[in-house]
Amino acid sequence: MNKKQGLLLVNLGTPSAATPMAIRNYLTEFLLDRHVVDLPAFIWYPILKYLILPKRVPYIINHYQKIWIENESPLLRYSKRLINQLQLALPDMQCELAMTYGEPNLLSALNNLKSCEKVTLLPLFPQYSTTTTQAVLAKVKQLIADNNIKINFSYIRDYADHPSYIDALYSQVLQAFSIQGQPDVLLLSYHGIPERYIDKRQDDYVQRCQLTTKLLTNKCQENGIDLTIKMAYQSKFGKGKWVEPNTSDILEKLAKTGSKYVQVICPGFSADCIETLYEIDEQNREIFLNAGGEQFYYIPALNDTSLQVELIKDILEKTPFLKKF
Repeated sequence: MNKKQGLLLVNLGTPSAATPMAIRNYLTEFLLDRHVVDLPAFIWYPILKYLILPKRVPYIINHYQKIWIENESPLLRYSKRLINQLQLALPDMQCELAMTYGEPNLLSALNNLKSCEKVTLLPLFPQYSTTTTQAVLAKVKQLIADNNIKINFSYIRDYADHPSYIDALYSQVLQAFSIQGQPDVLLLSYHGIPERYIDKRQDDYVQRCQLTTKLLTNKCQENGIDLTIKMAYQSKFGKGKWVEPNTSDILEKLAKTGSKYVQVICPGFSADCIETLYEIDEQNREIFLNAGGEQFYYIPALNDTSLQVELIKDILEKTPFLKKF
């Protein structure tokens, strides 16, 4: 029997394999999206094809290979487990997973949802940005138009300040503290974006990150947790100016000014991926320890935990004004 309600979860994407060709194909699709890099195509495409990809792919292939789990990327592995658990938790909804770039692809997911009377699109980016959420919305709209798909769509812009999201982050922090001890500093590391996008696109991403940080800080203080909480931005790409402060710079400075123990959580990543498992837990761990720090712990993403399942259920139930396409 066809289900009347549908849920489409969308994350960024991942290479299909930790091989040069798969990584090259993924990066090409990702970096040619004008929402991600807004340079004119006639300028950007030759730079990407002949300068960036030939250097970038050999550089990062071993990074992917280090984090791969049983021939599968962590992001895809956790996302598939999450959608399966959501289907069990929401038996009256048809739950589909797609990636903005790569597989499982958006068109297949949209076709699977054709029989639903109403579909809610939830991009798994807690803080809205034109580089992520808007890229999903634009691609979905284009696919619907190009393929004459008739679906009554609503979408959730973001959930940066949703109480259940803050509670889930707080639970992750509490669990880390109980197992690993309380650090000198808790650092919230968000993915960075080019600074020019803030004014050029009226992108409120930084404000949404700041709001999440403020609410999580308040939650800790209200519950008697007294520690320094900082925020920073990671994953800078290219030579242009990106939002600051930079995660690596903050970690190095913390170590050099006496902080011995740091824990890092990445609130903007709903599932662990190369940016968290390698960039944070490998590269930035090394930066902190080499600068004089003594202990570093990365707090995992919500991934396929019950916290994430309950969070998504709460978002669906307690977001009264969904945005229409």
